[in-house]
Amino acid sequence: MSTAQLAGKTALVTGATSGIGRAAAVRLAEQGAEVLVHGRDAARGAAVVEDIETSGGKARFVQADLANPEEIEALAEKIGDVDILVNNAGTVWFGPTPDISVAEYDNLFNANVRATYLVTAALIPGLVRKGGAVVNVGSMAGKIGMSGGAAYGATKAALHSFTQAWAAELAPQGVRVNAVAPGPIFTPIVSDESTSALGSRTPLARGGKPEEIADTIAFLVSPAAGYVTGAVLSADGGYTAV
Repeated sequence: MSTAQLAGKTALVTGATSGIGRAAAVRLAEQGAEVLVHGRDAARGAAVVEDIETSGGKARFVQADLANPEEIEALAEKIGDVDILVNNAGTVWFGPTPDISVAEYDNLFNANVRATYLVTAALIPGLVRKGGAVVNVGSMAGKIGMSGGAAYGATKAALHSFTQAWAAELAPQGVRVNAVAPGPIFTPIVSDESTSALGSRTPLARGGKPEEIADTIAFLVSPAAGYVTGAVLSADGGYTAV
């Protein structure tokens, strides 16, 4: 595929200052998109923008706390219409069911579920005007039961459900909506030891790289996936397939 297949497109990647989000921002820029690098930390955001621009791409940092609905509204007004939305921002909590506090539970659902819903809702009019594409970053934890993952898995299952409902709602208006469900990926929010241990239990016997999920995201928003909508694509080394 051409490295410029996304030329002329504008992409917002939420939570793009590290991990999968950062890798996705870099990959979409490599394929010609102008990337809006979202995050809360301006210094980390500037570093991602610098990396993209050094490689000849186009990017700018946009700051917002997605836990605050007013900041989501302000972000949408600031950036205007986008062609591509990658809902990646979120947080993780694993542990025994009785151990999560109400505050931690609310934070998890606000970050992973409410923010994704509100960001997407705010940008839908522009996505419709552009004939755009959305990718929600789910998780294999939203597809299977994992010990300690009741609350986190429920948030990701919600994203998978959003994906299917929005695909049905927006397809008549020319917008495709898909999700990627990563398995154990080496990112800063999970220890390398935990990722390696879980990765060893996949058929591929390893953890994944953020760049591998970024490649999946890039495919889903590209013309090559023009007949794909409503899919929740597993990228988990085969963990949920066997």
